Amino acid sequence: MAEKVKKLNDIGLSKEDYKGKPSTLCLGCGHNAIVGQIISACYELNILPENLIKVSGIGCSSKAPTYFMDRSFGFNGLHGRMPSLATGALFGDTSLIAIGVSGDGDTASIGMGQFKHVTRRNLPMLYIVANNGVYGLTKGQFSATAEQGLALKKQGQNRYVPVDIVWEAIAGRASFVARSFSGDPHQLKALIKAGIHHKGIAVIDVISPCVTFNNQDDSFHSYAWGKSHEVALHELSFVPPVEDIKVQYAEGETLDVPLYDGTHIILKKLAQDYEPTNRANALQMLEEANDRNELITGLIYINPTQSSLFDLYDLPETALNRLPDEKLRPSPESLDEINKIMY
Repeated sequence: MAEKVKKLNDIGLSKEDYKGKPSTLCLGCGHNAIVGQIISACYELNILPENLIKVSGIGCSSKAPTYFMDRSFGFNGLHGRMPSLATGALFGDTSLIAIGVSGDGDTASIGMGQFKHVTRRNLPMLYIVANNGVYGLTKGQFSATAEQGLALKKQGQNRYVPVDIVWEAIAGRASFVARSFSGDPHQLKALIKAGIHHKGIAVIDVISPCVTFNNQDDSFHSYAWGKSHEVALHELSFVPPVEDIKVQYAEGETLDVPLYDGTHIILKKLAQDYEPTNRANALQMLEEANDRNELITGLIYINPTQSSLFDLYDLPETALNRLPDEKLRPSPESLDEINKIMY
């Protein structure tokens, strides 16, 4: 039997080069689908694994970086503290591409404070929230995103109004905010590609059903509910800088959003005429969709010109973690001058 020839991307790597350890998550877990689209996106974007860092906190979602990009730098940190890890790592080397994978507990409960600060600072990274509405790693307790009134076996009924991660990201001044569904691979992969190329924080809230603890047909985080209630704002395409942009639709039916590095996001209007660069309209649309119990997916808000965290500092071209000691430490003469001024 002839050996199957591996298809290589433009930098000579196969998709196998972007995989990690075998998944230990439940069979059918939505988090595995997210991992699959991260692998596909990085492979198609010709990203060298050594040029990428992956960070996470605690939870089923935060195990996901183990399952992709084995050759990349990675750090699995404390519960809710992933944004601090990413900030320190990226200040150490601003040339790295960062992918953070978190969950609804890691982000919307213990990590809410860090999440709000990393969005307002606009740290250049892709921040994926694998959102299943439960704490799957600790046997299915309600998370902060579980819908009010949800009843789960052995957990009773949830009494609290849920946290909307997309709403919180827009309110926190994130410059790229999207929502997707792990059962929609085409849309999710396009959003991941666009988020990687965005110059700023790119938050993607991914509804990712927990097949073990929260997959009842009437649960807002189940496959059945997601499929039947998903309302896509637009068809989404990501166009790399080397490709010609060819739009075949009538004027007014598409929106071309250019990013800073020459890439483009092409949005084709579907059911509604929606402008994702208007922050106030995004919040109003979310409020109306929540009242109708609709799962709005797609690129919900983007500001491609907002300054990133790195724009605020006079960072050298050489990565801080590669600067020699004589560049990092003040000279004796400069210390003497400082001491004269102070004393």
